[in-house]
Amino acid sequence: MTRGQARALETLQTRFVIEPQDTSFEDYSADREPAPLGVEIGFGMGQALAEWALERQDWRLLGIEVYQPGIGSLLLQLEEAGATNVRVLEADAREIFERWLPAASVREIHIYFPDPWPKKRHASRRIVQPDTLAVFANALEPGGLLHLATDWQSYAEWMLECAQGEPRLRNLAAGFAPRPDDRPVTRFEARGQRLGHDVWDLKLERVANEP
Repeated sequence: MTRGQARALETLQTRFVIEPQDTSFEDYSADREPAPLGVEIGFGMGQALAEWALERQDWRLLGIEVYQPGIGSLLLQLEEAGATNVRVLEADAREIFERWLPAASVREIHIYFPDPWPKKRHASRRIVQPDTLAVFANALEPGGLLHLATDWQSYAEWMLECAQGEPRLRNLAAGFAPRPDDRPVTRFEARGQRLGHDVWDLKLERVANEP
C-alpha cells in the first residue's frame, strides 16, 4: 500500500465508506434524491468506478471490494475528481446482495476482470456461478443490466454457460457482446492487451417478471 492510499483510508473513510453492519440500505438512501443505483463488484484499483462516477453524476454508485490498497486508490481518485456519488462497501459481495440490497433496487451491476481462479480445483471460488447470477438477477430492476468482462477464455465460456441457465437474464447479443465504448480501459486491461490477451464482454438484461 502506498502512503497516499494509506492516507486516504485514514482520512476519507468517514466520507466514502459504508459499514453495512451499522448502516442499512434505507439509511444510506434516506438523505439522497431518488436516482438509479449502480454497483461495481471487485473494483480493483478503482479506475473504472471513478470514471463511471463522473459519467453518471446523477446516479448513486456503490463499489464492493476487500482489497484495501484498491479502496485507498479509489478514495484518492474520488477526492481528486470531486465525486460525491460513490460509496464503498468493504465486504463480501454475495452477502451484500443477499442481506443488504433490496430486490429490484439496482439499475446496473458491473463485474470487470474478476479473479479467474484458473485451476480446475479452484473454479468454485469464481464470483460468477449459477447461484450468484440468480442473486444478482434478483437485485436488478426489470430492464436492469449485468455487464461482465474477462480476459480468460475459459471463464468467459463459463460465464456464458451460467447466463444461459438463468431465465431472468436475457443476453443482449448472440453470444459475447462487442466491446462497449463506455467501458473504460483499466490499467489491468491495458496490460493484458500488451500481452496479447483477448477480452470477452457479456451484457445481460433483467427481464420483467411474469404477470
